[in-house]
Amino acid sequence: MGINDQVAEALYISIFVPEFPAQALLRLRPGTERSAVVVLSGDPPFEQVCSANALAFRLGVTHDMTRAELDVFTDLTILRRSESEERAARAILVEAAGAFTPRVEVQSSTSAAFMVVLDMSGTSRISGPAEQAMSSIARAMTSLRFFVQCAASANLNTAVCLAPVACTVPHIVPPGKEAESLRELPLSVLRLTGQQAETLTQWGLRTVGDLAALSEVDLVVRLGSEGKRLHLLSHGKHPHFMLPEEPAFELKEYLTFDSPLDLLDSLLFVLGPMLDQLLARAQNRSLALATVTMAFGLDGGGEHRRTIKPALPTAQREVLLKLLQLDLHVRSPSAGILSVTLLAEPGHRSTVQTGFFSRSMPEPVCLDVTLARVAALVGEERVGCARLLDTHRPDGFVMERFVVPSKDPCVRTNTQQGVALRRCRPFIAITVRQEGQRVTAFFLHGRQYAVQAAYGPWRRSGEWWSSEVWSREEWDVSATAGDRTLLCLLTHDLLRHDWQIEAFYD
Repeated sequence: MGINDQVAEALYISIFVPEFPAQALLRLRPGTERSAVVVLSGDPPFEQVCSANALAFRLGVTHDMTRAELDVFTDLTILRRSESEERAARAILVEAAGAFTPRVEVQSSTSAAFMVVLDMSGTSRISGPAEQAMSSIARAMTSLRFFVQCAASANLNTAVCLAPVACTVPHIVPPGKEAESLRELPLSVLRLTGQQAETLTQWGLRTVGDLAALSEVDLVVRLGSEGKRLHLLSHGKHPHFMLPEEPAFELKEYLTFDSPLDLLDSLLFVLGPMLDQLLARAQNRSLALATVTMAFGLDGGGEHRRTIKPALPTAQREVLLKLLQLDLHVRSPSAGILSVTLLAEPGHRSTVQTGFFSRSMPEPVCLDVTLARVAALVGEERVGCARLLDTHRPDGFVMERFVVPSKDPCVRTNTQQGVALRRCRPFIAITVRQEGQRVTAFFLHGRQYAVQAAYGPWRRSGEWWSSEVWSREEWDVSATAGDRTLLCLLTHDLLRHDWQIEAFYD
């Protein structure tokens, strides 16, 4: 049997992120994971605990505790729930899962958890067996500072039910063992409605195995179509039509503060972990960072936005963080900072190949840091390459930033296609009509062309020692004759009073 004739064995891997509101906040706040942290939601004074980390639960914190009940605990870090940071964390998780398979589906879960399912069917030649694939996925999520629980099964709903209880090690269900793996689990893993849970509890059912032992006919008679669905779920046979999401790749991190932040050192302490996350996500795709944009939401309204662009895309954390620091010294925010957004554009890592006997040149990133240091001392407008302006003023120049031409397809650049100039050899002699100094028409090959636009004259050549200072003028002309249009370069010999077509613009 050929490879194309083999039927890919179904495999679904469920990724469960417990206490998601707390994890979404702690991933960008290094150091807080070593303390007991709770997350509050709701409006004061009716705030309640919606999520917490393991240290807080060990102290006795529970969900739905009020702010007043938390006062009995000491050494407790209290954070406000951030919907913006949770949306960013969800997008990052879906993006990381999309690196393993294009078929990723977000599952509905409680407000304190988040779950995605990966369809890994037919990927064993790339990702290896289920154990190896789950290990790779868990490492990718851990590098993004998420703690996850994994379960794998040939039935999607079975994997979804097992992931919340796979607390210590990943749970892998062999094909045909779905009902056995679900037997000892509580009925809550089936995500029942309140009325269904109350009904099954009144029947004396406690586990999925108790539900599976009932007759399918009896369940359908009493619960209708939902009875049929619950019976299939309890046996691990309920089919699922997967609706995958298209994971968007956007290197963006967002963080909010409870009070305005004014100190630069404190801001750098925040930018470091955010930059680490951007680099980790880029390196998962073998990419570097071409640009990094900082957008600060200011106290009292407004936004302060700055962009750094290294000479070449780089994945060196120290270099990027130093460039951010020096840029903030030059252009500091005008008010306290309430939120920080880091947005990066990806680029391929630069490679340099030198000869055996050629000396190695300094790295471009070293020049970036040096120029940033100089700009912090003398001002950003005084560092760069001088470009002359089209003026006679003595100070007619501007400073432009040193830029290395990029051939990276990941970096978006604006390119303009030039106009080709086709020279005539020899030049074509023409007869010209003029009104004063303006060219109105000319004759070419017995055909009259009316001049629609003419730019000139441009004085091109001359001899300073001669009485005839300038001997030749040029005109850029657009002319039409019927449905034909010519863009051409006309020259006028002032000594011989001859007109010629010297070139055509294509």
